[in-house]
Amino acid sequence: MSEELRLPDLGENIEGGDVVSVLVGVGDDVEVEQNVIELETDKAVVELPSPYSGKVKTIHVVAGDRLAIGDLVLTLEVAAGAEARSETASGPASASEPESASEPESAAEPESASEPESASGPDAELKSASEPGPKSEAARRTPAARTAAGRAVPVSAVGNGRPAAPAAPATRRLARELGVDLHQVSGTGPSGRITRDDVKSFVRRVSETGGVSVGPGAAANSGAAPALPDFSQWGEVEVTPLRGIRKATADAMSLAWRTIPHVTQFDSAEVTDLESARKRYETLRVKKRRPDDEPPGSKVTMTVLALKASVAALQRFPRFNSSIDMAAGQLITKRYFHIGIAVDTEHGLLVPVIRDVDKKSLDELAVEISDIADRARQRKIALEELRGGTFTITNLGGIGGTAFTPIVNHPEVAILGLARGKKELEMVDGRPQERLMLPLCLSYDHRVIDGADGARFLRYLAALLANPFQLMLKL
Repeated sequence: MSEELRLPDLGENIEGGDVVSVLVGVGDDVEVEQNVIELETDKAVVELPSPYSGKVKTIHVVAGDRLAIGDLVLTLEVAAGAEARSETASGPASASEPESASEPESAAEPESASEPESASGPDAELKSASEPGPKSEAARRTPAARTAAGRAVPVSAVGNGRPAAPAAPATRRLARELGVDLHQVSGTGPSGRITRDDVKSFVRRVSETGGVSVGPGAAANSGAAPALPDFSQWGEVEVTPLRGIRKATADAMSLAWRTIPHVTQFDSAEVTDLESARKRYETLRVKKRRPDDEPPGSKVTMTVLALKASVAALQRFPRFNSSIDMAAGQLITKRYFHIGIAVDTEHGLLVPVIRDVDKKSLDELAVEISDIADRARQRKIALEELRGGTFTITNLGGIGGTAFTPIVNHPEVAILGLARGKKELEMVDGRPQERLMLPLCLSYDHRVIDGADGARFLRYLAALLANPFQLMLKL
């Protein structure tokens, strides 16, 4: 008998990805758990295993295809009575079945708003659009798109005799979860087909207009960017689709800039003694290192020291280690210290998370940062390693520059930027001396953190970095 392998749910906020490569061919024998395709999601490359053993009958995708949750990948010829790895291994069952207008609108339970750190992507605001709790009979008959403030936007009833809107099952499922009437959404896909991005754009427009239902012609009044002109009328152009990491970065930065009132504070730390101590310590590490001790590329860098100093500052000023939930009117302060480290890769910016920084030594952090940065550049990092950060550090010192204004990584409330250190003349005991100064750039959410607290945080951090002995006491 034939079994269909569809793209399963890959985890929170992951809606699909681009096929990097197909690992099997028609006629190949496939075992349970054997990987059949490589898929690039927003920020990582994952491999899709087969839930069945059998022979590949049909391959429905090629490298470069864009897949959404529930899309068909392979058809396998399996022996009668063969059992799948699990009931849900081949993806959401609803994706392969015709959707009925009479299905309950509460098919998917919305997530609690008390865990903002688990929703780090641009879909967080969309998920908040579907409210928990029982619905009235009228509400079940007439879905409503909801804004971040909880106001409902009446939409036309489903099943009123109109023809079904052109959309894939996965798109219909998303619309049902968000309470969106697909007849109000304009499709940008082939032949006017409605895509998942179209649904999300509709919800954003509704939210930005304060709960007033809007059509595609109302973008100019919604705060959305106006349509671009046809640039090809003036000369040759090259059009590159936004996909993968670049698309995820664009969405995340747009969300952060639109929802977080940013303030950036600047200061500098005198790190002459710290840099000298770091070099001496690194020299000792190299001399004592045995071939099987640790990866030879790991170093105690200024980023490693900034990690430990930042944790001390976060412990002193816990509000910088929090998230704000405006819908619930709550400030959620984390008692753990998972620090994101921005990594520049040829595919775009990734921010893997170093967990429990307060519990790890300098050597342990040096090894972990080296390992996780290498895997990020090779696109071998796990999705879970990109989640759960409470504070972020981005270091551009290796490239150059005197200062910059980093954007807060939502749902965090602060991010520390390090620019290139430079030697300056400073008065020491009444005499000018050449000292190494490290520029510090702290961006924060002004809803949570006041300017005075931002200045105190940076001054405390600068004082730790300027005094190796004091920093050592905090390690």
